[in-house]
Amino acid sequence: MPGSPGPTAANGPEVADVLYQRRPWAAVAALVALALCSFAFVTTEDLPVGLLQVISANLKASVSSVGLLVSVYAGTVVIISAPLAHLTKHVPHRRLLCVLLGVFVLTTLASAAAGNYWVLLGTRVLTATAQGLFWSVVVVTAVGLFPPGARAKAVAGVTAGSSLAVVGGVPAGTWLGQQGGWRLPFLVLSGFGLVGLLAVATLLPTAKPSESHASVGSQPDLRHYRLLMVTTVLVVTGALTAYTYISPFLTRVARFPAHAIAPLLVLTGVSGTLGVIVASLLFDRRRRLATLGPMAVLTTALLALYLVGTTAAAAAALEALAGFGMGAFVISNQNRVMVVAPGRTEMASAWASVSFNLGIGGGSLIGSLVIATLGARSTALFGALLVASALGFLLSEQLRRGGRRSGPDLGRHGPGLPHA
Repeated sequence: MPGSPGPTAANGPEVADVLYQRRPWAAVAALVALALCSFAFVTTEDLPVGLLQVISANLKASVSSVGLLVSVYAGTVVIISAPLAHLTKHVPHRRLLCVLLGVFVLTTLASAAAGNYWVLLGTRVLTATAQGLFWSVVVVTAVGLFPPGARAKAVAGVTAGSSLAVVGGVPAGTWLGQQGGWRLPFLVLSGFGLVGLLAVATLLPTAKPSESHASVGSQPDLRHYRLLMVTTVLVVTGALTAYTYISPFLTRVARFPAHAIAPLLVLTGVSGTLGVIVASLLFDRRRRLATLGPMAVLTTALLALYLVGTTAAAAAALEALAGFGMGAFVISNQNRVMVVAPGRTEMASAWASVSFNLGIGGGSLIGSLVIATLGARSTALFGALLVASALGFLLSEQLRRGGRRSGPDLGRHGPGLPHA
């Protein structure tokens, strides 16, 4: 991975001899391994989305109860991320990731063997505990493998694993679950976790977190970081209000047959990956567009989905557009965390994970209430309103500031949040 090595990181410690400078192949392979681990975690978290009806029928639980498997998972991440990140802040990332991946393998196997809804819920809580800490360190670990000039590329590499989870993981898991029962994809994911564990144990160097240039933001700014957390909660809540119940929306509102869900999820995921690529290219060139654009796209797609989503072709196209907007938002959001982190990036990433999972849990909870009272179609409307509120919040902040610049430069090339 290309990047210009420098003697120091902005506002940070002296840059140690990063792995890429000594063994480029090992650094790239380690990044791929971390992306694979991200793929496994995100697929496991979102898998119930595509298997709501299958799990519901097998475990004799309501669809809304199965949807809460996502809410409880996200809620666990919210509760434990920051405390665990603080307790383990001095533990070398290689050792920490190996433990977390070991927990993932065992608890995902236990999920596959769950005999009832409550056992499945309990095993997912344990998996979520590992995931909360995983997201606190995985991006920081990936960035630390490369010189400071390659930060955005390293973030994109890890995020690619998350995007592929949406593109291939959840749709493939949905298909496997429909063909061989919902337990089969959990078994497969446990295998992916084991491969990731072996690769991380073999490839990652063992070093203290504080020795990496990735341990601090390139231009720390507490105010902009707080603003980032608020908008993250709103956007993700809106997106997940609709996405958690995409399966019943597609079958009940757009009238797609059940076997079409997996291909439609693939289409949404491919669009999300395109969003990641576009936002990665724009981030250092047109920061304002890379930040506001995804929110505008997502709002438009969800609102239109509510209005014309009863037509199958329109629903498919708009789900793809929503996937594009969300993919672009995720990569832009994570890059901004690594720029404006006001302290240690592990803690900043932990709180970013908290904000993201507040949105996931809140979205699936709101969606469960909406679908139970107003029907599946209204999940898109409520999602659009929430994302629009985040966009409105940022725009009103720009107007309030009246075009002033304070803190990091927020214009075309600035590292912080967009600002008029």
